[in-house]
Amino acid sequence: MTLVPLPAFADNYIWMLHDGHHAIVVDPGDAQPVFDALAHHKLQLAAILVTHHHPDHTGGVAALHAATGATVWGPARERIPEPFTPLVQGDIAQALGLRFEVIDVPGHTAGHIAYFLPASAAQAPVLFCGDTLFSGGCGRLFEGTPAQMLASLDALAALPGDTRVCCAHEYTLANLKFARAVEPGNDELTHYNARCESLRAQGQPTLPSQLAIERRINPFLRSREATVFRAVRAHAELSADAAEAEVFAALRQWKNDFR
Repeated sequence: MTLVPLPAFADNYIWMLHDGHHAIVVDPGDAQPVFDALAHHKLQLAAILVTHHHPDHTGGVAALHAATGATVWGPARERIPEPFTPLVQGDIAQALGLRFEVIDVPGHTAGHIAYFLPASAAQAPVLFCGDTLFSGGCGRLFEGTPAQMLASLDALAALPGDTRVCCAHEYTLANLKFARAVEPGNDELTHYNARCESLRAQGQPTLPSQLAIERRINPFLRSREATVFRAVRAHAELSADAAEAEVFAALRQWKNDFR
């Protein structure tokens, strides 16, 4: 299977998996980049996976389904263009012989889901996480609570370290600027930032990331680490016994206000 990020809008990625004949796409907010890729590679669209209801993730679903008849899978608790197969935690979405495990990850939206493709003999595992986890960051809390998002990120962080993290936006450099403000002494973060700057300077995506890297550099996966905890406490003037969700909420608010 070949994994390809298709750029859309200003900074979205529509992820495509294909075997040279058939394809799966994830979160097609715009149908045209998918149609272009299908034509270029001479592929037939077999399935569409949707993580949440925001228009930049669903805007192309109806046109793609109408043109190709591709099966649409999406979160059961959100409004997704019909017809689609609703999914919740523990369900399996099957396409092209692949079995995508569904993980509930509320926070960015109330019913957000992620799709995890376990490792095979031919490839490392893959995570399609929509707007829950970004490289160096996480999604804004539009509908969920800090406690929900923290639990969702914990669930994703528990996946294998070699998991390829397929986020839906090219937010990496902006996220890393904030992460370096939180953890200026994190040498791995400094090296990762330099690598990502080099990729962007060459016009290349920074994604997919790798989960093992995110555990070491992403402050939203590290809110319990002493260095991050101390930085958030100092910035938000939290008490020493602040609850984990309170620390996470302060970290997210710091990012919201960061310039």
